[in-house]
Amino acid sequence: MKPLLFIAAGAVIVASSTSSTRSLAPTAPQNDPADGPFARIAFLRPHDGKTVDFEAGYVRHLDFHRQAKDTWTWYGWTIWAGERQRWFVYATFGHSAASLDNPVPPAEDERDNISNVTPHAEFAGNGLYEFLPALSSGTGVPTARARIELTTVDLDTGVEKKFEAAVAAAPPQAETLWYRMVAGGPAPRYVRLRPRASVSAILNDRTTLSLPDSVSSFVRKTTIEILNLRPTMSYGLLPARQ
Repeated sequence: MKPLLFIAAGAVIVASSTSSTRSLAPTAPQNDPADGPFARIAFLRPHDGKTVDFEAGYVRHLDFHRQAKDTWTWYGWTIWAGERQRWFVYATFGHSAASLDNPVPPAEDERDNISNVTPHAEFAGNGLYEFLPALSSGTGVPTARARIELTTVDLDTGVEKKFEAAVAAAPPQAETLWYRMVAGGPAPRYVRLRPRASVSAILNDRTTLSLPDSVSSFVRKTTIEILNLRPTMSYGLLPARQ
């Protein structure tokens, strides 16, 4: 993966996939959800006409992580519904601040990226996020389900505490994970993840589909995208329990 840049969810996607989470990439030790609250979410934009080459190159890059005995878990998603359709999103969750200082060797990781990924895609964003358990239902590590809704919320300056209090006042029942952006883009920014088994499960869950009415005056922009899990473009995932 590209070295962490403390500057500007990630998500970039390639061709859509509906692969079952029962067929996952080779596993590595998973992050304990209690390890820490931090997550990296980043985006890759495949070059036009290079989707097949990008996917093959990214799978080769994951093999570098396997050979380097990477202990981090990496999720891979393709954006299925949204203005960034076919972009690829890669992300890792459940980290302490200290663990972020210990990725696979950065120089070797970058060399492998240059060989296998950058000829076929553009790095298009990289964010560092902190999990907010008081607003969420679930741990800071999302369940690896076939679909996931990614909602990005940009707020007016200075309303963060009011926004968090309003969201916390309407706790979700199903798995719904909120994160506050620490670095990587315009602030204040929040991200919500809702892993679900299907598109219908996302659409039918009206209890958490919309943001609370009480936050509307705080929000500058809301972007909602639906992503497909790419098991063969993920690393270290375990199948979701049905």
